[in-house]
Amino acid sequence: MIREDQIGRRIKKLRIERNLTQEALAQEAGLTKGYLSKIENSKNSPPVSTLLSLAKALDIDINGIFSEDVTATTITHIKKGARQTVARSGTAFGYSYEPLAGKFPNRHMEPYILVFHPDVEAETPFQHKGEEFVYVLEGSMKFFYEDKEFIVEAEDSVYFDASVPHYGICNGKKPVKCVMVIYPEE
Repeated sequence: MIREDQIGRRIKKLRIERNLTQEALAQEAGLTKGYLSKIENSKNSPPVSTLLSLAKALDIDINGIFSEDVTATTITHIKKGARQTVARSGTAFGYSYEPLAGKFPNRHMEPYILVFHPDVEAETPFQHKGEEFVYVLEGSMKFFYEDKEFIVEAEDSVYFDASVPHYGICNGKKPVKCVMVIYPEE
């Protein structure tokens, strides 16, 4: 499992290796310097979309944030027990996710297993360039898209323009497990 504090330290290390100031990286990623500082010091845990923006600003694949070992390949095969979970418990968002694409370099899609926890009712909308696809494997969630609300249950899916504010929460007392694929705008 990757701890959130490791992600912040890794982003800081990558920024320093590239001789970038916090201000320069924040501006390139579309963030404030204060928010980037909180991420680097593990005082704020960014959503996947923010990690994608940071990776792009650092001119790396998102795998570069999770691992230093990114080898060129044309296929990746990740066994169930080999996936790394990124825990977000204790954060405002309250979910965990597992990257599914492994170390495939320069990919155009970002697939994840995402688990929403029922004890968190964060109403923090996400909004970023690109498109998203969510397929619910287990549970039921309320999915909010702009001013619309959808009940998305096991085997239901949603595909949407991610530039519109959106977020999901559990609909009930059981966790929601889903596959999420982000296609960030180039």
